[in-house]
Amino acid sequence: MAGMATHVITGAGSGIGAAVARRLHARGDDIVLHARDAGRAKELAAEFPGARTLVGDLADPDRLSWAFSHQTLPDRVDSLLHIAGVVDLGEVGDLTIKSWHHQLNVNLIAPAELTRHFLPQLRAARGHVIFVNSGAGLSAHAGWSAYAASKHGLKALADSLRQEEHAAGVRVTTVYPGRTATPMQTKVHQQEGKDYDPAQWIDPESVATTILMALDLPRDAEVNDLTVRPGR
Repeated sequence: MAGMATHVITGAGSGIGAAVARRLHARGDDIVLHARDAGRAKELAAEFPGARTLVGDLADPDRLSWAFSHQTLPDRVDSLLHIAGVVDLGEVGDLTIKSWHHQLNVNLIAPAELTRHFLPQLRAARGHVIFVNSGAGLSAHAGWSAYAASKHGLKALADSLRQEEHAAGVRVTTVYPGRTATPMQTKVHQQEGKDYDPAQWIDPESVATTILMALDLPRDAEVNDLTVRPGR
């Protein structure tokens, strides 16, 4: 993707999303950063001079369409990068319906709704949709049911979208990072009652490198699924 491509990014406030946004911003691409509210949008705009912002609460996907109707959406979208995510561990016998809704809304339903909104632009640009999933999108463990269910669903969304949009020239990639040294990982360790040493896990910059590799691949090829595991 040479010069001034436009990328819509969720989760740019921290972790993998911030690393990807920094790299695309530094190389001169146009970035549109999703934020859950106007205050967060202001912070992101200050952090990434020249970037545009898009406000809408992923936890309330029913209202995203209304929120976007009051803002100017980018005319061109070369890539849509779904990097935002939430996690709340708990056993099936303990998880609340609120926790289930929150994780499914942010991790699965909001990405589907965002994709629907930007598909016309993505088709026009023969663009790319990248879903940052999780190892939990491939296997589920005790205590991880709601998060893993949302991520298994995200895999299904990506797989269906890839088949639906292939003829339109839209590429679809799912990245499955193992444990990565992000604020989410800090929270997971707290919930697990374990000591957290970020040096044990993947640097967000390394995951960002794999995402940019998939984005920048020549048009004759498409990375469908990419699993990134801790190398230490």
